[in-house]
Amino acid sequence: MDYGAIIQKLLVKDHEGIYTNVVVGYDYPSQYPDDTKSLGACCGRFAGRISNGGFVLDQKNYSLYAEGGIHLHGGKVGFNRKKWTIEEVNHGDEPFVRLSYLSKHLEEGYPGNLKATITYKLSNNELHITHEAITDMTTVVNLTNHSYFRLDDENSIDHYYLKLNCPEIVETKTNLLPTGKLTSVKGTKYDFLSEQQIGLTRLDTPFATDDYSSFAAMLSSKKSGISMEVSTNQPGLVVYTPANFPAICFETQNFPDAPNNTHFPSSILRPKETYRNASVFKFDLVT
Repeated sequence: MDYGAIIQKLLVKDHEGIYTNVVVGYDYPSQYPDDTKSLGACCGRFAGRISNGGFVLDQKNYSLYAEGGIHLHGGKVGFNRKKWTIEEVNHGDEPFVRLSYLSKHLEEGYPGNLKATITYKLSNNELHITHEAITDMTTVVNLTNHSYFRLDDENSIDHYYLKLNCPEIVETKTNLLPTGKLTSVKGTKYDFLSEQQIGLTRLDTPFATDDYSSFAAMLSSKKSGISMEVSTNQPGLVVYTPANFPAICFETQNFPDAPNNTHFPSSILRPKETYRNASVFKFDLVT
């Protein structure tokens, strides 16, 4: 969709050859402006949370829209609520659609005119999502897709099997802002280094990805026989299981609050540089 660059539907065949929509979405585009969950949308200009109601960049303070001192998913009207331009649609062997959005200087408080582009491409059984951005002034950027995945029609994700190639989490406070530390997952509820059922574990957690040459996450449902593998060039993976409906998000991105934690991977984008978040969601059948 051009609204929010939203993925409304993604059809994958289950073990019986029947197409299953594996992302949560509304039936009609007219329903999305009232959505508060960023279903299938692009989150930006900075996905995740920023503390202190802003950040300092090149010795200048930039104030951002915040609630309770927390700036979330780009502000009051983030990229998930913007009208994007469809730049190109290709119906070839590897079909894709490319969308763009120009975020003007000081929109939601961010410096610089930032041109963001998203390419959604289908290649065999893979969905490639590539976020890119350029700016005319030094700024910060962190883009991600916010699709909620559901691999079958069960009203639960407890039976899903999850594996995360993520040995550490970005430790967070009760308000989900980072403490600035990375901590090991071993011996905690966040330890999915070995595949196991999700069970009653619920997450809203930034993980540190371990090996860019391998997967970051694997998810499967034995009921549908559908499995999903997530790989990314990003240092972080926010895994989110909402409390009010059965689904799971894999938000490939930088660490939250990176602008206020200089030891985190940098979120700074300068003129003549290109921001690039390249992530792949590969679907298969459970063997």
